[in-house]
Amino acid sequence: MHDPVQQAADHRKGLLITAFGGLMLTADIPLIRLSESDAWSVLAIRGGFTVLAALIAWSVLRVIFKLHVPLIPGKAGLLVVTLYGIASITFMLAVYNTTTANLVFILAFNPMFSALLAWWLAGEKPRPQTFAAMIVMILGVLLIVADGMKAGNLVGDLFALASSLILAGAITASRKARTDMGFTPLFAAIVPALIGLAMAGGPSGLVLGEPGWLALNGLIIIPIAFWCLATGPRYISGPEVAMFYLLETILAPVWIWMIFAEAPTVTGLIGGAIIVTALVAHSVWQLSAHRRAVRSLAPRHPV
Repeated sequence: MHDPVQQAADHRKGLLITAFGGLMLTADIPLIRLSESDAWSVLAIRGGFTVLAALIAWSVLRVIFKLHVPLIPGKAGLLVVTLYGIASITFMLAVYNTTTANLVFILAFNPMFSALLAWWLAGEKPRPQTFAAMIVMILGVLLIVADGMKAGNLVGDLFALASSLILAGAITASRKARTDMGFTPLFAAIVPALIGLAMAGGPSGLVLGEPGWLALNGLIIIPIAFWCLATGPRYISGPEVAMFYLLETILAPVWIWMIFAEAPTVTGLIGGAIIVTALVAHSVWQLSAHRRAVRSLAPRHPV
């Protein structure tokens, strides 16, 4: 039987690591937009820098600290690499084909996809409260997609929905493997980097406005964010990890509005508010339920 005190400590550790990763991720879209580069060039450069940062950090751990951390742990690692690689491509295509608000609001459906996949693949059946939140969130996503159809953003909204589903698959696969996946999503950036370079027509075809922002994003922001988000599933559930993407849902549109004065539509805001409200309510319920479970397992001293 697992020590409930240690379980609680691990859970807090997972929450802190994942929350920091989610906070760092909120800078991703603003830095992409600041780079003033086309989608395939961003995929190539941002992905290339991310792989470089991962290899440097991995080498330092092996050579200096003598820690043998796997880059791709077995078949599960290959699956996670593939899923993160595809998710990066669909995400970037969404960035350039819909508004930031629509993108992050739809990505917020990630926890519900994670809950369904965890049920299907890991046997972690969602509670009735999760199903209720899911139904409410579907209404919000439908509002955003309908608004996107009117504004001509339907393709971008669908890319965002695909990215949310694929990312949930990567989180679920990481959770099921129960192994160190910290470097796996970082090394997975080699997939979009190579595809982006090929689609751009080689190095000579890259269209880069302000590549310094991509260097900051690829070398620092993305490696830290995804290492934290990939480490989280070792300590907390897949749906809980996915919920920290909610930070990007809330903050990324704020950064974009402050930097580019891009305001979301009223319908998009209503749909996003529905999604965020459902997620916040579900998160509060899930965390309180976990605390009650931990208290019930804690040893009781006789009076």
